[in-house]
Amino acid sequence: MPAPHLTLPPTDRVLSPLTGWTRAHWEALADRQLDALVPYATPGFAQYRLPGRGSWSGVVSDGLEGYARSFLLAAFRIAGAGGEADPRLVERYAQGLTAGTDPDSGEAWPHLTDCSQQMVEAASIAIGLHETRPWIWDKLGTRVQERVVDWFSGFVGGKTWDNNWRLFQVVSEQFLASVGAPYSQADIDGGLDRIEDWYRGDGWYSDGDGRNFDYYIGWAMHLYPLLWARMTGGDDGGRAKVYRERLTRFLTTYPHFFGGDGAPVHQGRSLTYRFATAAPVWMGALADCTPLAPGLTRRLASGTARHFVERGVPDERGLLPLGWYGTFLPATQAYSGPASPYWASKGFLGLLLPADHPVWTEREVPLPVEEADQYTALPQPGWLLHGTRHDGIVRLVNHGSDHHPLEGPAQDDPHYAKFAYSTATAPETAPRAWERAVDGHLALVAPDGTPSRRLRIHPLSCEGRVAASRHTARYPGGDEEFPIETTSALHGPWEIRVHRVQAPAGATVREGGHAVADETQPHAEHGPGWALTRTTTGLTSAVVALHGWDEEAGIAREVAANAYGPHSATPLLTSPAHPGGSSVHVTLIALSRDTVAPRALRESITCTVADDTVHVHFPDGTELVL
Repeated sequence: MPAPHLTLPPTDRVLSPLTGWTRAHWEALADRQLDALVPYATPGFAQYRLPGRGSWSGVVSDGLEGYARSFLLAAFRIAGAGGEADPRLVERYAQGLTAGTDPDSGEAWPHLTDCSQQMVEAASIAIGLHETRPWIWDKLGTRVQERVVDWFSGFVGGKTWDNNWRLFQVVSEQFLASVGAPYSQADIDGGLDRIEDWYRGDGWYSDGDGRNFDYYIGWAMHLYPLLWARMTGGDDGGRAKVYRERLTRFLTTYPHFFGGDGAPVHQGRSLTYRFATAAPVWMGALADCTPLAPGLTRRLASGTARHFVERGVPDERGLLPLGWYGTFLPATQAYSGPASPYWASKGFLGLLLPADHPVWTEREVPLPVEEADQYTALPQPGWLLHGTRHDGIVRLVNHGSDHHPLEGPAQDDPHYAKFAYSTATAPETAPRAWERAVDGHLALVAPDGTPSRRLRIHPLSCEGRVAASRHTARYPGGDEEFPIETTSALHGPWEIRVHRVQAPAGATVREGGHAVADETQPHAEHGPGWALTRTTTGLTSAVVALHGWDEEAGIAREVAANAYGPHSATPLLTSPAHPGGSSVHVTLIALSRDTVAPRALRESITCTVADDTVHVHFPDGTELVL
């Protein structure tokens, strides 16, 4: 059966000229996912044991995850329908609470212990119970309510990981407070105070200490504080006003992360949550703090959901597999179990808005990339966003997010270490491809082929269409470290990338462009100082040597290494036998669904380097000075 693997209502091109989707599509998508889980439920519905690779937490924890994350989706569906949803849905999750908190049921949930995965799942249950209180919590028997409270009480005085996990404790203990159970105000205040240390400005948090920037900022750091505020009944001590103001600022540029086809930029961990990228947009409308037009809110969210549905998510079983489109484990993390993708439930937060809310009734309006080319500087994470209207692609140029702790050794990660990400490509993440580290990377390569790594990133500037950073490359086979300073500038549809490289004598300097992936092998060609790869759909990645490179260029091919398809290829440039000392390398990076002519670009663009200044002259007469 070709995608989509579910029956959807007719499209409405009057109300939704860009996606055709309405609230009925969201309800149908929610219902299909919830119904598909039933065959995998334990007898008392306390766990959903889904097929797929287990997490490091074990089968019982994974089963709890299946309950908790799908309960979040069920809660939004039930509350959004004013309790008029399928009564069997209400009954299943109420029954699951009864069995999950009964130690003699054979399906009991693990106790909440310090830093346990159960803490993550408890937060989803707390939110679900709050939002469905008239239909589930208030109708539970006293003894069941007491058992639920006893289970949640494991949070009180407990220790969580020092990142977004602090907020799981906040919302769970606030639920205890809302039902008159014992809780610790110090835990709640401590968690909310701690996220103040991570607020960087302009609506951006880091997820814990360090430079940890990814979608967790939207679907965790902004989301839970405002969900907590909904639980307080207005008694939030003025915190909610601050959280709303921060989300407003964050959402001002957030639509720039989404391509014309609805795809979010493929960057960061936990990308298997997919629809959850829409969560902060819905939260802005729900908290009445969004700067976005109602039609833009729905266009972004519906476009993202439709993007995945049209590519087979959920699958023919109605399940959300571990991966991006189909199952692709290299894009996941060790903590990801078979039910982890159901944090996608956060993307259905909009169902809490009534059917007559403007986000459901006003006409869709275009995304920024659908209206004009976009160049957006985000100084806090150190990113440039680059959207081109003619092909709908958004690219993220990374000069700031590395996901490393402030102290201790840095560990390279393909979802954070690359110079560039996009809505049309994914990094090469399978182990062998990651060992080669070609795509989106500037490497010092040892004679045995081992590349250096881009470890801790030190941002230098990010303004207008230019961003810069430095990192230290450890030359393979020794302890010697070499600084690399990079400046990226956006010009038209291209990125011009300038590297000042310190390297040992004999090293090879290598740079790779975007990896493109497809069901069949991408076309590839290369010549003196340029290389190109192209998929059957016309997505083209190219690199062009403008200065400092030898004539050598090539293609790195991989199989089963990329979330976008089984065959992938990356264009690359090399400069072997470095003389030692300092060198400057200037590269044009292209990613487009339009025709790219790298030979012509190399012949028509000139680049000169004098002292500390790089001049790039384009055929239209403009000059870029870096």
